[in-house]
Amino acid sequence: MSAERPTTDRLTAVATGVDLPRHARLLSRVHDAVLSGQQPPALPRDVVARSWSRLQAGGVSPDHCAEVEPADFSEIEARRTRTALRTVLPELRSTLTQVADDANFIVVIADADGVLLWREGSRGVRKAADALGFTEGARWAEQAVGTNAIGTALIEDAAVQLFSAEHYAPSHHGWSCTGSPVHDPRTGEILGVVDISGSAMSVHPTTVALVRTAVRLAEATLWREHTAQLDKLRGRAAPLLASAGGPALVVDKHGWVAEASGIAAPERVAPPSLDRPLLVPGLGLCVPEPLGDGWLVRRRVDGAAIELELDLGDAPHVTVRGDVNWTRALSPRHAQILRVLSVAGPAGVDAASLSEALFGDRDHVVAVRAEVSRLRKSLGAVLSTQPYRFAAGVTVRLVG
Repeated sequence: MSAERPTTDRLTAVATGVDLPRHARLLSRVHDAVLSGQQPPALPRDVVARSWSRLQAGGVSPDHCAEVEPADFSEIEARRTRTALRTVLPELRSTLTQVADDANFIVVIADADGVLLWREGSRGVRKAADALGFTEGARWAEQAVGTNAIGTALIEDAAVQLFSAEHYAPSHHGWSCTGSPVHDPRTGEILGVVDISGSAMSVHPTTVALVRTAVRLAEATLWREHTAQLDKLRGRAAPLLASAGGPALVVDKHGWVAEASGIAAPERVAPPSLDRPLLVPGLGLCVPEPLGDGWLVRRRVDGAAIELELDLGDAPHVTVRGDVNWTRALSPRHAQILRVLSVAGPAGVDAASLSEALFGDRDHVVAVRAEVSRLRKSLGAVLSTQPYRFAAGVTVRLVG
């Protein structure tokens, strides 16, 4: 008889009306069979199977996952200070904490490393969590404690609900947990995870919707704060742009445009940095200038070209000289890409041609795009795309 999957949808761990004790017993048999290499009575859900596979491939023992060592108080406080989640903590508390307390859950907020920063809710569940090591400062990353709704949600970049023996560690089989990642609406980066946890028998499909709603409200709050910060920056920028003497932008540290003068500005440009030029449509190659908590971006006044010196000797590196000078070490692959672009000249090359030059065929376009993307993050706007080439105004000198 072939194995079948437990009847649930993609996000929820249990269907409405399921016999929870019976389902927990089935999952326990599935867990033991899969991790011992035997034929299971049913297949684990895809998200669970992927997690178990990652952990087995990494050599993580289910029993080792019970060994949790919380960070010390100073590290916890430092992480709380750094995270943008601190500004939405009141929103999350008002949305979840009372519900969790009434429903015998705890609410946990972890950062992007899976470290638990705040934990509130049912006193009885908190006491049980203490015995598990599920405390503030504990690192609940997947590779540290096995399949769990915090660490697995971080890897999957999606909401995750787990029930009983879907957890990798046997010590966690008495629990259910539901986590959803919180994203920075300015950058798309994961800031952390909001999690609701409780006893396995308290699991409910609607918990997924509750957690995701709280996350959306938190992200909306972050976006409102972002808009308010842009408004403040815009107010300070107006007199400066009036005296800039030409087209210019004022942007925040993430590249969002607060105000523009003499140019049809995009909504966002690449995040500025003091040590590399910035390519702005309509302005060309610019060198950002710090402006308090933002940046003034304008065309170089002298119109001088930026020189790029490409050294492909034993220790490949690139040096860029202009208003600011900086050097970057190059991996062999990135050095090879820059050599091809230097030979191609202003005409540039497309992804398929670059694949042929690097790999000897035109079948590695995805790999080429990924490598060029990483190279552009390192070098900034000295490289242009469609086709791949050095940006206008960049003079290239090949040495070594």
